Amino acid sequence: MKRMLRSAPALVLKRGITTYQSTWCKNDSLFRVHPSVSQALAENKPVVALESTIITHGMPYPHNLSTAQEVEAIVRAEGATPATVGVIEGKVHVGLSSEELDHLAHCKSSLKVSRRDLPHVISKGLTGGTTVSATMIAAHRAGIPVFVTGGIGGVHRDGENSLDISADLTELGRTPIAVISAGVKSILDIGRTLEFLETHGVCVATYGKSKNFPAFFSPQSGFTSSCQVDNPAEAAKLIASTLSLGLQSGVLLAVPIPEEHAAAGQQIEEAVQAAVTEASAKAITGRDVTPFILQKVNELTEGKSLQANIALIHNNARVGSQIACALSKQMNKRKLRSRTHHSQQSQSETDIVVIGGINVDFIAKGKKKTIQFGQTNPGSVCQSFGGVGRNIADSLSRLGHRPLFISAVGADSNSDAVLNYCKHMNTSGVSRLEEQSTATYCAVITESGELSLGLGDMDIHQQITEQYVSQFEKQLLSATLVCLDGNIPASTIDYVCCVAKKHNINVWYEPTDSEKARKPFLSDAWKSLSYSSPNLGELCTMNKTLGIPTPEVLPSSLEEVLDVAVALSRPLLEHLHCLVVTLGANGVLLCGEQDGSSVNLQPSKQKRRRQLCAVHYPALTVTAEETMNVSGAGDSLAGALMAGILQQRDTDSCVRMGLLAARLSLASPHPIAPALTLESVDPKKVQTQNWPKLSYRCID
Repeated sequence: MKRMLRSAPALVLKRGITTYQSTWCKNDSLFRVHPSVSQALAENKPVVALESTIITHGMPYPHNLSTAQEVEAIVRAEGATPATVGVIEGKVHVGLSSEELDHLAHCKSSLKVSRRDLPHVISKGLTGGTTVSATMIAAHRAGIPVFVTGGIGGVHRDGENSLDISADLTELGRTPIAVISAGVKSILDIGRTLEFLETHGVCVATYGKSKNFPAFFSPQSGFTSSCQVDNPAEAAKLIASTLSLGLQSGVLLAVPIPEEHAAAGQQIEEAVQAAVTEASAKAITGRDVTPFILQKVNELTEGKSLQANIALIHNNARVGSQIACALSKQMNKRKLRSRTHHSQQSQSETDIVVIGGINVDFIAKGKKKTIQFGQTNPGSVCQSFGGVGRNIADSLSRLGHRPLFISAVGADSNSDAVLNYCKHMNTSGVSRLEEQSTATYCAVITESGELSLGLGDMDIHQQITEQYVSQFEKQLLSATLVCLDGNIPASTIDYVCCVAKKHNINVWYEPTDSEKARKPFLSDAWKSLSYSSPNLGELCTMNKTLGIPTPEVLPSSLEEVLDVAVALSRPLLEHLHCLVVTLGANGVLLCGEQDGSSVNLQPSKQKRRRQLCAVHYPALTVTAEETMNVSGAGDSLAGALMAGILQQRDTDSCVRMGLLAARLSLASPHPIAPALTLESVDPKKVQTQNWPKLSYRCID
C-alpha cells in the first residue's frame, strides 16, 4: 500500500468520495475502463475480454471490423459484456465504443502491442492492437477473469536455438487469467510450446470430449493437453479453482475448430507449410512472421483460411462467453453460500449495524490543461458510488457478513442508481426521503487531474437523525458491533453511544475527516467507543477537542510519526479499547491492550487495569502502475479488520486481512474491489511477498 495517500492528487478531498481514478487510472495516463464494463464488474456480471491485434494486424479491412463487431454481438447474445482491449493515443482501453472500434479497424499506423511494447506506446501516445499478453495484463487489472482470442503465440520453430518464444507464454505463467483459444498456430513448435507452459505452471485443458490439443485450423496437433473439460460448468470450476488457490498463473482452454470448418484443415495446413517455407526464404522473422503467413495462406487457399479463421473466432467467443457466464454464476453462488453459512452459524452474536453516508459522485474531466469558465469545455463525465458507511458495509458484505446499513437517500434517479449498485447489501435501513436529494459530489478537474471546482450536496446526511435510527434499536441491541461514520449528526452519535454503554455494545467510529473527527469528543460519547480508525490529523483533532496539547506541525520521519501517534493515542485509550491509526504510505499503527507481543483486539466485558502497547504494521507495496484508485483503501482496510475481529481471528491475521483488502482496492477501479472475498484476503491462502517486519513498543 505504499503511496496509498501520499501520491493521491488534490482531488482526494475526504474519505468515501470516489475520485475520477475509480474509472480512469492514475493521472488518466494509462488505463480507461468503458462504463458498460465497469458496471458489469461492479454487479458481478460476466465480462469477456477480447484482444485487438486481430483487428489491427490479423485481417484486412472490412473483415477485421465486421468480425470484431460480430464477436462482440456473440458475447452479448450469450449474456456477457464484451471488453475489447486496445491502445488508442497512448491510453489502454478496456472496452471500446463503436467509434473506437472503427478507428482501430481503419488505422494504418497501428502497432502490435505486447507486454514489452506497452511503456513505449503509452509514453509516445501511439495507437495499437493488444496481443494476448498485453490483453491479459489489462484484463487482469480490470478484474476480468476470462479472455477469448483466436490462437496464442508459442515457441517458434528452431526456438531452441533462436530463443524466439512468444510473450503470451510467459504471461500465462504469471497472470491469473483464463485464456480461451483454438490452441496454438501450426506454424509454431507445438510440442515445445506445451513443454514451456508446463514449466511455467500453466494448466492446459482441451474443451470437449478428448484431450487432443488443437492446432488452430486443425482439431488435432498430435499432442495432448494435461486435462479436458466437457462443458462450460466444468471449465468454470477449473478456472474458479485456479483463482481460489491464488497461484498467480493462468489457465489455457483449447477449443477445437467446429467440425464443419475442420474439413478444410488439410488444405490450409499444406498452405501453412508452403507459407512457412517462403517466410524462411525471405528471411522474415519476429513479429512480422505471423501476419505474412496468414496473408499468404489466405491467398493460397483462396479465402478459405480467412473463413475458417472467422469461424473459429466466433466459436471461441461463444464458448468463452458461456464459460464466463457459468463462472459468474458459480462465484455468485459461492458468495451467497458463504454469507448464508456465516449468518446461520453466528446470527445471534455477530450481527453488525453500519450507520453512515452514501454518495453519488460525478467527476467531470476536461480534455485541456485549463478549464474555461463561462463556456462549454470538451471533456468526459464519470459517475461512481461512495460514502464511508456505504463502503464499509459493502466491504463487510463481500466478506461473509450481512450488516444492516442505515442511511438516507432522496427519492430521485440517483438513489435508484446507487441502490441498484448496492443490491448485494442489506439496505433495508436506508430511508428514501421525498423532497430530498441523494448526497452528491461533483468535481471539475483539468486534463492533468488538478481540481478546478468541487461542489458537494451532503445535506441529506443530517436526516440520519436520532429519531430515525431509534427505529432500529432492536437491531442495535442484538449487534456485536456498530460502526458509525462521521457524516451523521453528533446527536445521533450521542444516542448510539448511550445505547451502547447501557447494553455493553462495541462501537467503531470512523472519523471520515479532521473536522468530523471531533463529533463524539464534544460530549462524553467518546468514552463509549471501543474502536476508532483515525489518521494522524484526525487523531490530533480528537485530542484538541479534549483540550490536550498537540504538535503544531506533524512530523515527516517514520520514527517521529510513530512517537507522535503513540503519544496522542495514550489519552484516548483510557476509555477506548483499541485505536487503529492509519498512516498512509507508512502503514498502520495498532494501539491497545498488550497481549504477549501483540495487541488484543477483543474487548473485555469487565473493566481492568491494562498494560498498553503499540504495534506498527508496514504497508504492502503497490507500484504506481498498479494503483488505479486511492479513495477506498482506508474503508477497505477498516471493513476487513472488522470482519477479522468478528470472526475471532488472531490480531496479525485481522490486520493482514485489512492490508490485503486495501491493496485490492488500490488496484481496482472501484473503492471496494468487486473481487473482494474472504479467500482473496485470507493471509494463509494469498501468496504475497514476505510480510514486512513489525515493530513493537510499550505505552506507559
